[in-house]
Amino acid sequence: MFKWLSKADDDTISHWARNISDARDESSLGVLLEFYLLHASRKQAHISPRTLLAYRTGLSAFLIWCEAEDVNISQPMRRDLARYRLHLENRPNRGRRGGSHLAPSTVGAYLTTVRLLYRALHWADVIQGPFPEDVRSPIDPTRSAVKNPPYDQEVERALELATPGIRALLLLCAHGGLRISEALMARRSHLHGAVLLVKGKGEKTRQVPLSARTREALLTLPAPAGQDAYFDWTYNQAYYRVQNLFRDAQVEWRGFHAARKAAASRLYHQTRDFTRVAIFLGHSSVDTTRRYVRMDEDDVAAEVEQW
Repeated sequence: MFKWLSKADDDTISHWARNISDARDESSLGVLLEFYLLHASRKQAHISPRTLLAYRTGLSAFLIWCEAEDVNISQPMRRDLARYRLHLENRPNRGRRGGSHLAPSTVGAYLTTVRLLYRALHWADVIQGPFPEDVRSPIDPTRSAVKNPPYDQEVERALELATPGIRALLLLCAHGGLRISEALMARRSHLHGAVLLVKGKGEKTRQVPLSARTREALLTLPAPAGQDAYFDWTYNQAYYRVQNLFRDAQVEWRGFHAARKAAASRLYHQTRDFTRVAIFLGHSSVDTTRRYVRMDEDDVAAEVEQW
């Protein structure tokens, strides 16, 4: 399908895209959205399989709403996106975590998917006029480090029972501050002394200094002939293994991102410099980094004591 889209002329793509949008063909619209993201959008960057899956989930939710509300995707009305946001904010949360309604971050992710879909349809010349993009995603007043706090001693307790592979993976996240997708893509040829070359979001690369424990854990992993990757697990396989490890260690499992936040918090409290932490994590904005760092409520108590 991607090859066909790459070679098809504009009129053929426009006709095809109009048909699949009128029919609300979820599978084909997913292909159009993915093609636009990877080949036609301004960034045209590598997107992780997990991100693509999230967009597919958001697309499915939007199409269900369009069917129920009889929304014409090819001719969006000015208030469609605002109505959809209101629907999401009042939709019961059917997940395993969180409150009774969808979290603001989930609402924002779903709205982002719809915006991208509109842009893809505009690119395919299905939507020719202006389309609704002025609806902002809700802002979550609770920082990420509060909602899903960084691990403290949980990782250390889990490491006591970890196999060599799981140990290396956890340390890449908890000491190296890597996203799980980055950790799973780590290569032996990218380790130069104490520094690991990491390819992150948007194909951006950064050099990550690794702790002595992390380097030791990587160097002790067996290296099958011809295999450059440290791990051959999918995300789901890694999640299953580490979740079971935390259960066996009798500590709470809060996902891989809590380990990345642990690295962010630990480094900030050592350096007191958000900019350096942002560079370490590969964040484009320091504002994102601030949401990762756990701060004590009495953090400035010693500073103001003698005022």
